[in-house]
Amino acid sequence: MVQYAWMIPVLPFIAFLLVTFVTGKAKMLSAIVALISVALSFVVSVILLYEKFVDPGRIEYAVNWLKLSSTGVFKGLDLQMGILVDPLAAVMLFVVTFVALLVMLFSIGYMHGDEGYSRYFAYLSLFAFSMLGLVLANNYFQMFVFWELVGLSSYLLIGFWFHKPSAADASKKAFITNRWADFGFLIGILLLFMQFGTFNFGELEASISSSNAFAFITMAGILVFIGPIGKSAQFPLHVWLPDAMEGPTPVSALIHAATMVAAGVYLIARGYILFASSDAVMQTIAYLGGFTALFAASIALVQKDIKKILAFSTLSQLGYMIMVLGVGSLTAGMFHLTTHAFFKALLFLGAGSVIHALHEQDIFKMGGIRSKMPLTTWTFVIGALALAGIFPLAGFWSKDEILLAALNHQFTGLYIVGTLVAFMTSFYMFRLIFVAFMGEKKSDHHAHESPWVMTLPLILLAVFAAFSGFVNSPLFYDLSGKSFGTLIFFREAEIPHVDMTVAIISTLVSLGGILTAWLVYSRKIVDPSKVAERLSWLYKLLYNRYYIDDLYGWLFNKIMMLAGRFFDFVDHYIIDGLFDGMAGKTRAAGEKLRLAQTGVLQNYALVIFAAVVLIMMLMYIPVLGGGVK
Repeated sequence: MVQYAWMIPVLPFIAFLLVTFVTGKAKMLSAIVALISVALSFVVSVILLYEKFVDPGRIEYAVNWLKLSSTGVFKGLDLQMGILVDPLAAVMLFVVTFVALLVMLFSIGYMHGDEGYSRYFAYLSLFAFSMLGLVLANNYFQMFVFWELVGLSSYLLIGFWFHKPSAADASKKAFITNRWADFGFLIGILLLFMQFGTFNFGELEASISSSNAFAFITMAGILVFIGPIGKSAQFPLHVWLPDAMEGPTPVSALIHAATMVAAGVYLIARGYILFASSDAVMQTIAYLGGFTALFAASIALVQKDIKKILAFSTLSQLGYMIMVLGVGSLTAGMFHLTTHAFFKALLFLGAGSVIHALHEQDIFKMGGIRSKMPLTTWTFVIGALALAGIFPLAGFWSKDEILLAALNHQFTGLYIVGTLVAFMTSFYMFRLIFVAFMGEKKSDHHAHESPWVMTLPLILLAVFAAFSGFVNSPLFYDLSGKSFGTLIFFREAEIPHVDMTVAIISTLVSLGGILTAWLVYSRKIVDPSKVAERLSWLYKLLYNRYYIDDLYGWLFNKIMMLAGRFFDFVDHYIIDGLFDGMAGKTRAAGEKLRLAQTGVLQNYALVIFAAVVLIMMLMYIPVLGGGVK
């Protein structure tokens, strides 16, 4: 099936063209075209994943796209468009196509009646094409092209309801923030090309492994890592992701929880040799990821919007993934990416089901949903338990893999941070559940269960959220001789292992978070409003996201806009003034000189005659004065 891997991204692109130019006026047909294209891509991805599981290997093929010969100091340029299929790509292809398929199915019901129905499915198809092309890229340059297309798709989907000022602002915020990160990414890959003469991942791995230019590799690694800081929303470029919740909720599930934001994690895994070759880069990645995990989890503790809670949860879990990649475990990072894609997509779609029924996003205006929407409620609970890392659900296996990796690689501080984040995660997720799903109604909402096109994806994702973690469990390894660690490996395979001390501590911590949320928000032994009032400074600090968005707004309005006005003045009044002034003087001189061009022949003859007389007088004045012998 490897020879047909190119079909995986091409099929959604064909759907994008068909929906845009052919079926746009037929809304349901547009949805079906998009759904069928991703379904076919999913089928090919499943077969490809099976083949790579049976025979892990790296297969690559490419065609020349642009070739420039070397001349003088110019070393030449050889750009290729190719496909790289290995177990890492196969797993990512499966995750992207599976989640995209379920999100599109869910969207048929969620977006029903929307005026932009066909446009929505066109954008989703464009995103699927871009993300799948990014996964299959065999070189940094091609990945950067699809990286930017993913950013474009995100911009279009965040601002899908562009008539809302908040959505338009959020899309611009996401686009501008990612441009800062992408600039660093681009500079990094250009430096790699200048040093090693190639963008190809395999060739760069060989060159970097044999290189002694450690300072250069560190600098290039940091610059390339700036790309994932933006795309995977790590501090300090995290500010765009919570605002991206202005897009339709299925978009949040697909792009801002399961796939696009994971592109940064995938990039680090794909070029892992670059980052692993420098201890400074690895430590930067590890500690920045750990800080982001703790930072975002603390903000999620006090949020009221159901999608904002899940958004900051996503930030925190992405920090987990980045942290463990920096710690030195590629297996744990990609394993958590995979399991997180399933249970976080489930949670976002569950939130979408609630929003679709209640037309409300404030959890404190919900309550009593369990009796009216039982299927949505219990699938959401499964997703929350998986996210909290409760045995034996998927999050338990991947979260413990992260904590164990931190301990094994002597990052004790990050292990403590990871454990604390586990407590915070279980607390804020079950705060959401006890407030929104349990108890009594807190407003006059009319909750009702969603149609089957929305509940079926919830059920399927709940199954994966419950059982997908077993692919990296000792039991699965004993039965098959293979595991996620032997499929996704770097340098040597990582055999699944459960450290009972780590597992028991993390489980007790997570259960402690759930118990605390139950005591506060269900049993009400403490009034959270009074706690927030007594610690108002801390509550406001967390609720307002540490005022970082306000700081950026001030810097933009006071510094960047001031600098913009200064350069605008320089451009218009100095640079343009200089050249416009020169042009004005030239024009004025021309206006004067044109007076000599009367078009009357007698005037020209008179001027010539006068000039001849003047010249003769100048020649003979010295003779008359005796100056010439």
